[in-house]
Amino acid sequence: MPGVPEIWSSSYFANPVSAWVLALATFLITFTVLPLAQRFISARRTRLRALGLARAHDAVDLAALLVERTNRFFLWGVAVWLGSRNLTFPPRLDRILTVALALLFWMQAAMWAMAAVRYGIAARRARAGAPAAVLSSSLEVVLFVAAIVIWSIAFLLALDNLGVQIRPLLAGLGIGGIALALAVQTVLSDLLASLSIALDRPFIIGDSLTIDDYQGTVEYIGVKSTRLRSVTGEQIIFANGDIVKARVRNFGRMKERRALFRVGVDYGTPVPALVAIPRAVREIIEATPDTRFERCHLLSWDSALQFEVVYFMTRPDYAAYADTQQRINLRILERLRVMEVNLAAAMPTSVRLQNPPPAPLGPGGQQLLL
Repeated sequence: MPGVPEIWSSSYFANPVSAWVLALATFLITFTVLPLAQRFISARRTRLRALGLARAHDAVDLAALLVERTNRFFLWGVAVWLGSRNLTFPPRLDRILTVALALLFWMQAAMWAMAAVRYGIAARRARAGAPAAVLSSSLEVVLFVAAIVIWSIAFLLALDNLGVQIRPLLAGLGIGGIALALAVQTVLSDLLASLSIALDRPFIIGDSLTIDDYQGTVEYIGVKSTRLRSVTGEQIIFANGDIVKARVRNFGRMKERRALFRVGVDYGTPVPALVAIPRAVREIIEATPDTRFERCHLLSWDSALQFEVVYFMTRPDYAAYADTQQRINLRILERLRVMEVNLAAAMPTSVRLQNPPPAPLGPGGQQLLL
């Protein structure tokens, strides 16, 4: 019966038993320690986030997130790689193992990159103070583009590590990409425009926009189109490329609303009453909540003596503006009646031509009506 030294030095599948035992021990230790360390770091990060301390050190928090996002198959691959370093395999089996490990590594690298992109976007959103629902569509666009870029790079690097010449492949992809871009240039234009909207954020979901002759509230920002719910109820769909080229008025970013209206009074109003009207309008507006008086002047007379009034609403909400304007109009009407000042409905008779000149006569003596 062979002793332990003989068994220890004997070979199986071109490797001594000692190498097989060392490889198995390395695999078991690695596959036990790495998941335990991952679980510990994940629990630690969860505890720090619950206490609100994770954002104090973004780099450490990001590193812990990447450890947490490490796939279990990747840990298995690392354990196999460490355990097989002192073993010799047949060329075919060695090639299969190399291909599997390379694919696992670059798949995990792409997953780490995507996790880092999501972390960066979440950090920017937290700094901006915007709710997740408001930026969800914009984030989908950024993540979609980032996923295409990251996974494409990971695939090409994996091929390069496996010995595939990627330069001819890149040349072929370049020519094919140009042809594809010419064929779908409208779609690519909308895709790039959506990326511009997502990064620049000229508007977000919930903003009230006016684009050309259309007005509505943003409901969805997609990869190709943006959808607005119009004030009359229907949904309006714009291509993102058209929005980037258009003049967009964003009422959702208003900090205050400027209001301008005119009050026309009768031409027979005495001058002292005309002098008192701006002062009365100012008192009414300053006594109205959420307003800031700007000016009130008699600027023109055409069909009436026109007073132009300007004030600001500190609340940009349109419903609040409509209520305030109605309150101001009623109080001005009440004050003018107290002052015995009449609003002008049309041009007074006194300023019309009382005796218009006769119409010119034609060659035969008849009147010409012009």
